[in-house]
Amino acid sequence: MPVYTAPTRDMQFILHEVLNVSASDTPGYAELESDFTRAVLEEAGKLASEVLSPLNPVGDSEGCHLENGVVRTPRGFKAAFDQVRMGGWTALDLPEEFGGQNMPYILGTAVGEMFSGANQAFTMYQGLTHGAASAILVHGTEEQKQTYLPKMANCDWTGTMNLTEPHCGTDLGLMRTKAEPQGDSSYRITGQKIFISAGEHDMAENIIHLVLARIPGGPEGIKGVSLFIVPKFLVNDDGSLGDRNGVTCGKIEEKMGIHGNSTCVMNYDGATGWLLGEEHKGMRAMFTMMNEARIGVGMQGLAQAEVAYQNALAYAKDRLQGRDVTGAKNPNGPADPLIVHPDIRRSLMDQKSFIEGARAFMLWGAELIDRSHRGGDEAAEGLISLMTPVIKGFLTDEGYDMTVRAQQVYGGHGYIEEWGMSQFTRDARIAMIYEGANGVQALDLVGRKLAQDGGKHVMAFFDLVKTFLKENEGNEALKVDFLDPLKAASKDLQAAGMFFMQNGMKNPNAALAGSYDFMHLFGHVCLGLMWARMARAAHAALAAGTSDEAFYKTKLATGRFYMKRRLPATALHLARIQSGAEPVMALEAEAF
Repeated sequence: MPVYTAPTRDMQFILHEVLNVSASDTPGYAELESDFTRAVLEEAGKLASEVLSPLNPVGDSEGCHLENGVVRTPRGFKAAFDQVRMGGWTALDLPEEFGGQNMPYILGTAVGEMFSGANQAFTMYQGLTHGAASAILVHGTEEQKQTYLPKMANCDWTGTMNLTEPHCGTDLGLMRTKAEPQGDSSYRITGQKIFISAGEHDMAENIIHLVLARIPGGPEGIKGVSLFIVPKFLVNDDGSLGDRNGVTCGKIEEKMGIHGNSTCVMNYDGATGWLLGEEHKGMRAMFTMMNEARIGVGMQGLAQAEVAYQNALAYAKDRLQGRDVTGAKNPNGPADPLIVHPDIRRSLMDQKSFIEGARAFMLWGAELIDRSHRGGDEAAEGLISLMTPVIKGFLTDEGYDMTVRAQQVYGGHGYIEEWGMSQFTRDARIAMIYEGANGVQALDLVGRKLAQDGGKHVMAFFDLVKTFLKENEGNEALKVDFLDPLKAASKDLQAAGMFFMQNGMKNPNAALAGSYDFMHLFGHVCLGLMWARMARAAHAALAAGTSDEAFYKTKLATGRFYMKRRLPATALHLARIQSGAEPVMALEAEAF
């Protein structure tokens, strides 16, 4: 059975030597001393490896079952959910007034990676609840906050987001679910939603659904959509649970992966709901949840790559196959371990260099969120808005690819369910689709985010890279291996942006045909920047003297691999972008 070990050492390195969190002026960061974060991460890691990870194959093999309108979760899930709840892990970064611990988002992100790596399907129950709570926190009335947030913070009640309908996915303007005002501040919600993660289950007393619906007479299209709070059980004035609401689970979807999470068809039959935010401004409120979810999904790509890599590495060190072409490394055995072979090393280095760069990227993104939400930093808000589709799209594409590479290390055994590698690949695959398919993320990046606020956020990113290069131009230890490759990759990104500016207005397809390549080009540059920052920290630690030389030397070797073997992909993506729309759009639809 696969195992999971929390990467706490690497997280500590990023938090304290790369991001230097405890020295930041972001409110709450002064408390993030190394001893404190180590204690939190090690305790979370223990829970992930000892409780959640053993349940991962159980959830995959058993799945969820619908019995008389109630979804039964896999064996052991409820006891584990109670353990996570009682430990306060569901509300690390929520406000204390609602039962949270008010810790920075960055710490919750690190813990979230561990939980997701150990058991993605399980972790979605509290992850979705956190997103729904965040939407209520930002857009709810004081009464709504007091009614729902204390119970949602500790996951006595869980939450969902209900967008998709059978006939509309990304194009929510086609939505048919309606909300009829009842004259007492409530609405009657009628319609059907599909693909609702954690839509019904047996692990919480109540489920608070956030539902997009149309108020009759409102504007057409997406501008006429509103968001509503629709609880599974109505809540009495004293906070106790009342009658069952008119919302039921019609079926559980049979899926490729994440079997331990109940993905439901939800039927709303005159259910009572209350407006969250303003009429016809539902997408504004829902995007608070969706943007958080998109970053969380990017984390899922990283987390599945990490757990798959850990198991592939162990297998490569243990499995004896063939001999090293330079001479036997295991002369007393019948063969050498897989890890001696260059192609296996290449695969493992692809995985390791992506994972460690992606982790730094993810935690840097979480730092931007904290600077925005806690410190009111508008520049950070703009930068994380720009980065959100990159985090979601690039990290899930690459994360899935790394699970495939990890599976490949096993050879034929990787295709056998007994070894567990198939689950990581199947679970990772959904991350490229939900919360906005990655093609949509690329369109959002190029079609909206680049030009947002006059393009100042992408220019701020370019300035960030330029400033880093200038600050370190005298560092000979970094120049050839890290600074020069980063500079070249950044120039490719700027050239791609210039191509869009020069061609996109007169031929929008010229930009949109290159959007997916641009998202990946951008992602590689971001990881290149992270690796350069990590290399600077590693060199500084070695120069100062350290008892952990092996960690920093390994970090540098891994970073050099990324800069030499992975980052040059930016030139390929640029060439594709500059080919324009013609090769993509050459065939008429009938010719396919």
